[in-house]
Amino acid sequence: MRILLSLLIFISFIQAETRFADPEPSIIEPRQIVFSVTEDSSHAIDHILSVANNVLKFYGPENVEMEIVAYSKGIRLLLNRDHSTMIRVDALMQYGVTFIACGNTMKTKNIRKDQLIKGSEIVTAGVVELLERVQEGWLYIKP
Repeated sequence: MRILLSLLIFISFIQAETRFADPEPSIIEPRQIVFSVTEDSSHAIDHILSVANNVLKFYGPENVEMEIVAYSKGIRLLLNRDHSTMIRVDALMQYGVTFIACGNTMKTKNIRKDQLIKGSEIVTAGVVELLERVQEGWLYIKP
């Protein structure tokens, strides 16, 4: 009997669906999400791009506004050096994801605008961009 009960409980978790909070995401009321990337490891960069992609798949790109802010060592995400990263960033841009580079980091590391992936935006300070989005009600996620 315990085994059957345990099995039923396990099956109920497998089929559980995520319930949307009110208001449900829509074109009129999209989920507004800002991510930051501050690490330069391949794993960190791959992870942030995968998480962003998963969020878009789940909600649908028309129901999401998304920014990814790269600063400190994370600026590597937006450098036009790694072809596979460039392809993934461009694909996310096609779905409306905004990629933002920190101007202060660029100055510190002597990075020019032409060294960034085409379509990247530059702000004065990446951390201030994060603060402003959060102040506007955006959800801040640091995977």
